[in-house]
Amino acid sequence: MFERVQAAKERLRGYANVTPIMASRTLNRMVGAEVYFKCENFQRIGAFKFRGAFNSISQLSKAQKERGVITYSSGNHAQAVALVGQMLNVQTTIVMPNDAPTTKRAATKEYGATIVEYDPDKASREDLAKELKAKNGYTMIPPYDHADVIAGQGTAAMEMFEEIGHLDMLLVPCGGGGLLSGSAISAREMSPNCRIIGIEPELADDATKSFHTKKLHTVKNPPTIADGTRTPSLGKITFPLVLEYVDDMKTVSEEAIIKAVKFLFYRMKLVVEPSGALGLAALLGRAVIPQGRVGIMISGGNIDSSTMITILNSEV
Repeated sequence: MFERVQAAKERLRGYANVTPIMASRTLNRMVGAEVYFKCENFQRIGAFKFRGAFNSISQLSKAQKERGVITYSSGNHAQAVALVGQMLNVQTTIVMPNDAPTTKRAATKEYGATIVEYDPDKASREDLAKELKAKNGYTMIPPYDHADVIAGQGTAAMEMFEEIGHLDMLLVPCGGGGLLSGSAISAREMSPNCRIIGIEPELADDATKSFHTKKLHTVKNPPTIADGTRTPSLGKITFPLVLEYVDDMKTVSEEAIIKAVKFLFYRMKLVVEPSGALGLAALLGRAVIPQGRVGIMISGGNIDSSTMITILNSEV
């Protein structure tokens, strides 16, 4: 699988941003470790999702590209598929919940995608996308449960290890497990002694339950502020990969997530969406006790102004 990540890196060369790695001396003093942030909030479309979308869509045949692609997403993957479609002249259709963040929905539309809205309380996004795929002959590019998507996401961790060398611990946000799986595959090859820990909100703990019980769990429409982690479960591909490559899964409170977003904003001048701040939330909330050199994946920075205002004004 690591060979697929290497191949993805070559495909992405010149298209994806090589995102910066940042650190905070204040944070290092607070937690007693060397912490490095891989800032995918500076990736194209503001999130790591561009990597997997480009790696998968760029490999489609001419006929598949002409028929168009479809996906389902609450935002970041939607934007990524839409942008890649615009770049490669591929028609894109995105199934999005009617409560998706306004900024993500607007950007997806601006990139030229056709948006099909649905009510998450009444319909399944996967079922709706499958119906449209069958009707129109689209190619499905799912948000995480796809080998080429996972390989693309793994290039972020690959870049991190290439730049700073070994890590003792790597903390990765987990929704459907694409970034976590890809990161863990790269870590196992490039820093074999690194401890890989997936981080989820307590309110969306399906992957953590699945990891510890070795049985796939589902959480439907979890009410977490971290909208990027509202996926119902790990996938058929990501679940086995998480079990094979990941060392542990931990959960964080909504309060810890809010504290992390505020710390990144005020102390590091970084705009990070709640899902992207889960790794830092794990340190600030003591869900993970850091040791040595710690890497944290910041998965994205796409946050509505209203959500950011609420977070920054909170008393947490």
